[in-house]
Amino acid sequence: MSGFLVVIPARLSSSRLPEKPLADIGGKPMVVRVAERAAQSAASRVIVATDHPRIVDACRAHGVEVVLTRADHPSGTDRLAEVASLLALPDNAVVVNVQGDEPLIDPALIDALAAQMQDGALPMATLAHAIHSAEDMFNPNVVKVVVNKQGRALYFSRAAIPFARDAFAADRSTLPAGLPVYRHIGMYAYRASLLHTYSQLAPAPLEQFEALEQLRMLWHGFDIAVECVADAPPAGVDTPEDLARVRAIVAANLSE
Repeated sequence: MSGFLVVIPARLSSSRLPEKPLADIGGKPMVVRVAERAAQSAASRVIVATDHPRIVDACRAHGVEVVLTRADHPSGTDRLAEVASLLALPDNAVVVNVQGDEPLIDPALIDALAAQMQDGALPMATLAHAIHSAEDMFNPNVVKVVVNKQGRALYFSRAAIPFARDAFAADRSTLPAGLPVYRHIGMYAYRASLLHTYSQLAPAPLEQFEALEQLRMLWHGFDIAVECVADAPPAGVDTPEDLARVRAIVAANLSE
């Protein structure tokens, strides 16, 4: 699918890695690396949405389109909603949210996500991949998603869902064959009409208990399409150790 926009939310502050979007990776700020990867997708436009003038300056220095947004947004989706408003996007426009700490993101993954929005009535889409280990199944930091026959999300949870009652009663060290367990990949595509109304959606109790923002959409009755892809994307950058890993990968690629 062509004609969609990529918006990359980028906050300057980060508790685990100060000034993360500006971290140098092979001579360029991380947020610029993300934007360059996103530009290799079929997106017609790639925009960084930030809360700080220093990120604005860094993006402009590298020819990356950027908009300055408010600093008080509680989530990346709120920041995207402001961008949709600032750009006066038409209701049927498709916006793909790519996190600003994913400098190794596969452009094909962005395209796969956007392609789900061919259905003009669909308000939102996301990605998942199969889980193969019981360790991941029972890890609350691994978000699971259950889908229906049409590939729409039924629920997202940090709990072990779907729960194989009889199999897990006997053994929780392995997954029973055929159990449809999927790990949610935190990338989203939105219809601009949903972003325009997002600020009017009250937070959901489920969202607050699970600490999963996407549950707000399900709570309010919006469909979320889930595309299951073969593999997990490369891990993003949350810690100094992550940054060192990504720097080494980029350096190796630049030297080839």
